[in-house]
Amino acid sequence: MTRIFFLTLTVLFASVCVVAQCSEADQQKLIAFDKAWGEAGQRGDKAVLQNVYADNYMNTSVAGTITKAQAIENAVRAAERRSANPQPAAQTTPDNYIIACTPNTATITHRNVTVTPADGKEQTSYSRSVHFLEKRGGEWRVVSDAGGPLNDAGQLLYMEMEWSDADKKRDTAWFERNFADDYFGVSSLTGKLTTKAEDVADIKNRKEVFDSAVASNMQVRVEGNTGVVTGIYHLKGRDDKGQPLDRRIRFTDVYVKKD
Repeated sequence: MTRIFFLTLTVLFASVCVVAQCSEADQQKLIAFDKAWGEAGQRGDKAVLQNVYADNYMNTSVAGTITKAQAIENAVRAAERRSANPQPAAQTTPDNYIIACTPNTATITHRNVTVTPADGKEQTSYSRSVHFLEKRGGEWRVVSDAGGPLNDAGQLLYMEMEWSDADKKRDTAWFERNFADDYFGVSSLTGKLTTKAEDVADIKNRKEVFDSAVASNMQVRVEGNTGVVTGIYHLKGRDDKGQPLDRRIRFTDVYVKKD
């Protein structure tokens, strides 16, 4: 398993990360609720938004608080402006969900990837949202939320989550997209140096099966266009002989941001 490399920081792709504090069905319903809320906001659908926000809803930010009525009015006006002046609009995709819930409360955290057309090109920005919900009358309602842009360190931590998920699933397409052409790795097991092509081939042909792949204890340093992430990588599953596998390694990942 290679965990030391040089990598191009490119557009991040959607995945879902869920903390199992309630049933899988409840978690998926909350993710669907969040996505439907975002779509209703884009449409300026006042009727749907009335049933999304609790009457005592409050959004908190450094610019001041926003009530339920203000949040709905802002969404309606933004949709009207887009309709009156149709142009290529920014597209925001939520991903990397983390769900924590009880029968009557829930916290939804996710990343937002926003792609904005600008001068014939696309600019990508990242932010994070945190929503707190309560079940009222048998239905989820948003009580409060907050969020803000992700800095480079935050983006790298999310990328590590994606990498672990791709490793578990043997998603070679992710590694093809995100490894730089001049990538090299050092095997944590043998010390062997590997190229991008060799590592992708190793993942594709791997006989080991991972039931879980988790990066933790991560520390991030960013200097200019270079980022370094260190941490512990914990793999559990079965080896090529079908025997239980439980492996922990320390890793260092080096990223280079390129336009």
